[in-house]
Amino acid sequence: MVEIASYGTLLATDDPPPVVVDNPHGRSSFLLIGDHAGNLIPACVNNLGLDDDERARHIAWDIGIGALGKLLAVRLDAVFVRQSYSRLVIDSNRSPYSSEAVMESSDGTEIPGNLGLTAEQLSSRIAEIHQPYHAAISAEITRRESAGLQTIVIALHSFTPRMSGLQRPWEIGVLFDGGETSFARALLTALNDRPGLVVGENQPYRMDDTDYTVPHHCYGRGIPYAELEIRQDLLAEDSDIVRWADLLIDALAVSAAT
Repeated sequence: MVEIASYGTLLATDDPPPVVVDNPHGRSSFLLIGDHAGNLIPACVNNLGLDDDERARHIAWDIGIGALGKLLAVRLDAVFVRQSYSRLVIDSNRSPYSSEAVMESSDGTEIPGNLGLTAEQLSSRIAEIHQPYHAAISAEITRRESAGLQTIVIALHSFTPRMSGLQRPWEIGVLFDGGETSFARALLTALNDRPGLVVGENQPYRMDDTDYTVPHHCYGRGIPYAELEIRQDLLAEDSDIVRWADLLIDALAVSAAT
């Protein structure tokens, strides 16, 4: 595991680094990324004014994805680049200059620490959290190109079972839009071939202009990718993490061979 530090006016030396790279010398063709794998908040922003329960909710991170990504990294011999800090501080899957990069409210919860940010405060969040994460992904892609390794980006996300009063029936969704979509479509087919698995195509979200990570790193370079969304109640136990790792390892192998 490698931690990539970025200290300045936001992160102090006793704050954890924003980027962690698990299995940094992995040789798998799969590059795993976790935009919302962590829910840390820098000490200087006083938990953004949120209590422990709010910081543990889906609004703060993709529950279960850190554990799933770390297990997949070991079993696939894959690199896993993950963000340590909560998307409520700044969302790594949004353009840093998007109005959605720093949300003032999320799923009915006001985020007091995001109200009335100055340009300097926003710049610190971009420079010390958002940019180091994307620099680490770019550096890993460049390393792989130099080593002659194939790259297929797998963006790991999870979603809440209920949103805006609506139940979400999908167990896993495969998201894709522009760029090289052949792998994502093959993975969608492989998952749909699993008996009893409820799979969404661009559900519960569509990949669109609001997404940043996959379009930014994959589209222009022609890198195959798939963005996965797994329902969070199905990632609650260690045994759930193992089950999903087993399922995904099989489906990824079938899709890569297509």
